[in-house]
Amino acid sequence: MSKLRIGITIGDINGIGPELIIRTLKNKKVSSKFIPIIYGSSKVISYYRNIIGAQDFHPAYYDSKGHVKEGNIYIKNCWDDKANITVGEVTEEGGRLAGIAMKYAVEDAQNGLLDAIVTAPINKEAMKKSGFEFPGHTEYFANKFNTKETVMMMVADGLRVALVTNHIPVSLITKKLTREKLISKMVVLDQSLTKDFGIEKPKIAVLGLNPHAGDNGTIGKEDIELIKPVIVEAKKNGMHVSGPYPPDGFFGSSQFKKFDAVLAMYHDQGLIPFKALTFGNGVNFTAGLPIVRTSPDHGTAYDIAGKNIVDISSFRRAIFEAVDIARMRKDNKEMKREVKTGGKEKKPKQIEENIE
Repeated sequence: MSKLRIGITIGDINGIGPELIIRTLKNKKVSSKFIPIIYGSSKVISYYRNIIGAQDFHPAYYDSKGHVKEGNIYIKNCWDDKANITVGEVTEEGGRLAGIAMKYAVEDAQNGLLDAIVTAPINKEAMKKSGFEFPGHTEYFANKFNTKETVMMMVADGLRVALVTNHIPVSLITKKLTREKLISKMVVLDQSLTKDFGIEKPKIAVLGLNPHAGDNGTIGKEDIELIKPVIVEAKKNGMHVSGPYPPDGFFGSSQFKKFDAVLAMYHDQGLIPFKALTFGNGVNFTAGLPIVRTSPDHGTAYDIAGKNIVDISSFRRAIFEAVDIARMRKDNKEMKREVKTGGKEKKPKQIEENIE
């Protein structure tokens, strides 16, 4: 099989995105496993290359026709003007240029020129300043690919935590939790676990909304009147779903290890325990898209930008995960058959091997 093309968006130019990209890809043990295409600006990359002392990092220019050669690292200049880099600061320009890089990567993916996209961190305040109309990457990609339903899923070492609601105020959570929303999220999650992770009959744990999962209705009615009936319906449709589980005890007792994925009702309910267990090794994966899209599990880290001290582990894992999932999809498509694994994961040989 020919090497996969992985598009990598530069993220906020004032944050750690450019450093993550340079430090990760300059390791030939990483970049030689696929064809990296950076979406951003050669001038920005050059600026950070000089700051962190990576003068040997010289990506080739990516032409408009998408011609590439295995063994090279490419960069697509997404804007012509010189960028005003203010390291460690929230700026409108930082948000605007991050959006432009995303736009070009999406267009190339839509034209079949990319097998996956890995997004470096953006800052929501900077994006809002620039007029970006989406809460985050997940919603942006769903819109651009006209995808009715996606699932934000955090992945690390066998732990997968998916969300029903993403980046919304806590005050709106109960308004967004509907029977239709829960069912559609469960279906997308179930299908992704099979298609993207090779699990034939995935087991999904569903968390309750209220403390103690409502204590049989004494602490809120949503768990017994909404979540539990949806779980029963999902089971009747052949999904291996159980719950609702009280989130604190579920994670505290390591019960999550018995499941292939956990479905949380809202952002912090799922991401706080996930990051407590895996921080620095997690990957954000958007399930349900026609294109594979991953990102690291952290933000722009303005406080350490430009200091050459950033931990690249999560970003590197985001690339590995993107390659593995894209390869799984391509293998399944070429073989024209369903994944059959006897209830165990069947992933292509992972590329994260003996890399320092």
